[in-house]
Amino acid sequence: MGQKPMMRAVAVLSAILTVVCQVKSSDLNPWRLRSAGPLVRVKRDWVIPPIRVSENGKHLPEDLVQIKSDKVFTGEVIYKLEGPGVDQDPKGLFEIDDKTGWIKSKMPLDREKHKSFKLKAFALSPSGERLESPTTIEIYVLDQNDHRPEFTPKEFIGTIPEFSVPGTSVMQVTAVDLDDPLTENAALSFSITEQESIPPHSINKTMFGINNKTGVIYIRDVGLDRDVVQSFRLHLQVADMSGMGLASAGRAIIHISDINNHAPRFQPSVYNMNAMENKLAEVGRVNATDKDQRGGENWRIKYTIGKGNTLGHFAIRTDPDSNQGIISVVKPLDYESQAEYELVVTAENEVRLKAPYEQTHSATVTVRVMNENEAPIFYKTPIKVPVPESVVPGTVLVSDIAYDPDNAKLRFEILEDPERWLAIDHETGQITTRTTFDIRSPHVRNNIYSAVVKVTDQDADGISATATLEVSLWETNDYPPVLKPSSGTVCSDRDRDKLGLMISAVDQDMSPQADPFSFHIPDQNVAANWTIITLNETHAVLQPLIDIERGDFSVPVVVSDSGSPPLSSSAVVNVTVCPCDSFGDCRSFTAAIFGTKMGISFIALMIIIGSVAFLLFLLLLAVAVRGCSRQNMRKRGSFLVGASDDDIRDNVFHYDEQGGGEEDEDAFNMDFLRNPSDTAPVPASVFPQDCVLPRGKQPLRRDAPHNLPSPSYPRKTPGEPADIEDFINVGLDAADTDPNVPPYDTALIYDFEGDGSVSGSLSSIASMGSDEDQDYDYLNDWGPRFKKLANMYDPR
Repeated sequence: MGQKPMMRAVAVLSAILTVVCQVKSSDLNPWRLRSAGPLVRVKRDWVIPPIRVSENGKHLPEDLVQIKSDKVFTGEVIYKLEGPGVDQDPKGLFEIDDKTGWIKSKMPLDREKHKSFKLKAFALSPSGERLESPTTIEIYVLDQNDHRPEFTPKEFIGTIPEFSVPGTSVMQVTAVDLDDPLTENAALSFSITEQESIPPHSINKTMFGINNKTGVIYIRDVGLDRDVVQSFRLHLQVADMSGMGLASAGRAIIHISDINNHAPRFQPSVYNMNAMENKLAEVGRVNATDKDQRGGENWRIKYTIGKGNTLGHFAIRTDPDSNQGIISVVKPLDYESQAEYELVVTAENEVRLKAPYEQTHSATVTVRVMNENEAPIFYKTPIKVPVPESVVPGTVLVSDIAYDPDNAKLRFEILEDPERWLAIDHETGQITTRTTFDIRSPHVRNNIYSAVVKVTDQDADGISATATLEVSLWETNDYPPVLKPSSGTVCSDRDRDKLGLMISAVDQDMSPQADPFSFHIPDQNVAANWTIITLNETHAVLQPLIDIERGDFSVPVVVSDSGSPPLSSSAVVNVTVCPCDSFGDCRSFTAAIFGTKMGISFIALMIIIGSVAFLLFLLLLAVAVRGCSRQNMRKRGSFLVGASDDDIRDNVFHYDEQGGGEEDEDAFNMDFLRNPSDTAPVPASVFPQDCVLPRGKQPLRRDAPHNLPSPSYPRKTPGEPADIEDFINVGLDAADTDPNVPPYDTALIYDFEGDGSVSGSLSSIASMGSDEDQDYDYLNDWGPRFKKLANMYDPR
């Protein structure tokens, strides 16, 4: 290290020590002096007035202001500057000389981007210690007239009604200047430099003015007639510095709007038109003109028919494109009734006229009706004719059905007649019947038969018309009822409450010419033995009045319908009286067979009877073989419940109760599970010894009375183990005194468990040993309580 740097370091260190030694407590804590003694003045921070800098400066860098610390130090002071324009965006606009404290501007400033800057200045020791409190420096950028005013937008469009009075405001134009609005740099002035009329040169005087400060355009003179001029084009200028500075140009277009100051006028005012009768079509057009703006609301014309349209045959409407009136026929015209019409048509604007003129204008329209050959007209369509179905041929159904408006000669014909039931007179149109009608025809729907009639005039054009003929048919009594059946059987051993032979009738007629039917026996001798009882409108019962064992009888019966007049028919009913079984069927087939006309031969009857007997024999043989092939189901004199392989049934016992054991009457009653179709048991002599009994009623128990009251058994087990012995003794005493419980060695009956069971009998009687053969010593190993149980069964 050199000598000079060393000396400088020593000097700085000694200066710092001197400053530290000279600092008093009052310098570090000035507020303590206020309470200890008189007030001591504390030095204020730097106060620098705002600095004003003009934008767009050309002499750079430019000194703005110098800051300086007034504290006495032996060492040097370093100055720093912070804030927007220095170390914050926008950076690089200002700087400070860290030795002298001069603040300088490095780049041109733009007021339109940044109007002002607020910076902070610091005084630091070489070691970085703040010597002064930071001070705020405000820099304001002064505006220069560096921006032209601009119209927003470049072109303005406005509208003013024609004939507006002077002074009427049209529109307001606007402009902007980016310079400072508080200075003359942004003080704007508006003016009109040129006026153009459309069409060109249609008006020469100055029609518009503008307020130079507000930009409001107004009317200066009279004479805004839209028939003369439609619009104006104004050239505008705006300048700052109150009109003496920078300037720019703009444009304003002003349209003259229409008012309804013209009434419509017919050109011409007399019209002649032709209209074809019986046609709804356009007749012609009338023309009225209006000088107002074409297509506008003041130009639209409304037409009306004032006179000559009392019957409402005509209507008029406006064509939206041409503004003409279209006259149309809306109700058919008749040349024979009126050949010419004279109409008065008026025209007026939809918008009321603002000028003091006549509001409407009229024109005369003459309409001549043109005659044409009209089609014939039916008086009624459809033509409805009600007739009975049994109408005789040649009956006149209808006549005078059509006419021709032109009084032409007509020709009639039938176009459609599916059943060919009708005939027509070609000259008069009279319709008659060819044959009788049939209401059951497939072409008759809902009792209506339809045909089509055509009528044609015989003029040159040959115009025709058609109509539907609807013949409404009603039912007549044409067919008598027919009795059925013609034969039947009646039980000879019948009860008085049972019915006999059911008879009825059918009728091809429909209601009300058919049912209800009435039945009676015309022969009085037969009626003494037989009677007919009516059940309903179509059925009755034929039954004898006396007891008849058997035989064949022929009973004449007359049946009548309810037609007007009623029709009847007679028939003979062949009745076979025979003894019947419980189902009401005859036991003997021969009586029924021979009692009818459709019998069979005796040999055939014998063959049938033999076949039936042979089939019955085979059936009985199959039943016997099946019964013999079953396993022996009898065990120790008792029959099982059933022989079905799938009929596996058990009784339900309560094993958690003390009582009669296997014969406990509280068990489930298996009688409810037995097959109700089981038949009575067959004696053993009928079957071989190895055959089992068929399924049937089970044998009754003979070893118990089943009718004495049983004692009450203990149901609730004791809560203490020491009471087990008393509980068992009570149960044993109740079982011993129960009259309904048989001895333990009594043979017990169980339901059949199925064929092939490998289990043995549960009865103690069927066991190979007895209780004496049983060893109950193993119970002694189970404890003292079970030892008592072992002593009960093995007292040895």
